[in-house]
Amino acid sequence: MNKMDSAPAAQAFELVCPAGSLPALKGAVDNGADCVYLGFKDASNARNFAGLNFDEQQIAQGIAYAHERGRKVLLALNTYPQAGAEALWRSAIDRAADAGVDAVILADPGLMRYAAERHPDLRLHLSVQGSATNVEAIGFYRKHFGIARAVLPRVLSLAQVEHVVNNTDVEIEVFGFGSLCVMVEGRCALSSYATGESPNTHGVCSPAKAVRWQQAPKGLEARLNGVLIDRYDEHEHASYPTLCKGRFDVADETYYAIEEPASLNTLELLPKLIGMGVAAVKIEGRQRSPAYVAQVTRVWRDAIDQARSGRFAVKPGWMAQLDTLAEGRQHTLGAYHRAWK
Repeated sequence: MNKMDSAPAAQAFELVCPAGSLPALKGAVDNGADCVYLGFKDASNARNFAGLNFDEQQIAQGIAYAHERGRKVLLALNTYPQAGAEALWRSAIDRAADAGVDAVILADPGLMRYAAERHPDLRLHLSVQGSATNVEAIGFYRKHFGIARAVLPRVLSLAQVEHVVNNTDVEIEVFGFGSLCVMVEGRCALSSYATGESPNTHGVCSPAKAVRWQQAPKGLEARLNGVLIDRYDEHEHASYPTLCKGRFDVADETYYAIEEPASLNTLELLPKLIGMGVAAVKIEGRQRSPAYVAQVTRVWRDAIDQARSGRFAVKPGWMAQLDTLAEGRQHTLGAYHRAWK
């Protein structure tokens, strides 16, 4: 059945913002986030970086701060349990439920089963790491684990997103701003090959320890564990080096064959996303600073409020602010609309 044929009154359109720290959480809440998402300080979290994330005391403070202001807290348990260490991930589910989070974001079916059986009242969201790109996959997770929301990978066109929304009762969340991933999210074979570390278990596809910048005769070179990713001339903006966003030699031509090195920015698509029934838009960046979180949240809150009022036009000021925060100071609509090669 087409969901739109018997759709209820329009649901809220939530702004979901990153919180890598308590100051970032407060910045998101204070600037208009409807939800914040965060992680524990352990391997259950795909952004397990030193100096980031939440211990039990911090998460209690963060949840209290958000709930007192009518906002939600989502906990990312978005890595896959490693053989022999399943107890860490199961205890993370228990800790999340005990802490009173509003939902957990999961990728692993085994963890979903554990959560559904042990904590039947705990709301489950399917992580982008689950890479569910079609109605059938989302329906599988709904049937077997009762997921309430699915976060779509950043590889679908706008028409494909609309098809999914129209044919499932599961809430759909999409990424709106921040880094892109064109692989099976979190399981990039290219970066695993180059660095020897899986992005899903080490938190990032380009670990900082593997990144090197080097001035060479032909320009500034970006390397990942010794592998040349990109080379920039003096007039080009350089972005953080990841393999999929590097330039490749293809048929005697060197260009961005897989993905361009730019930030996803779907601001101009907001009326369309709201109109088609998307439940939430997500800002990427738990590894970014509290100042980044506050500024991006403020712009998107203003834009969403205007889009919902029916009087929407992209303000130059919004784009100017986001320009300062984008990778390489460049924006793209990514898979939503590919204007590039």
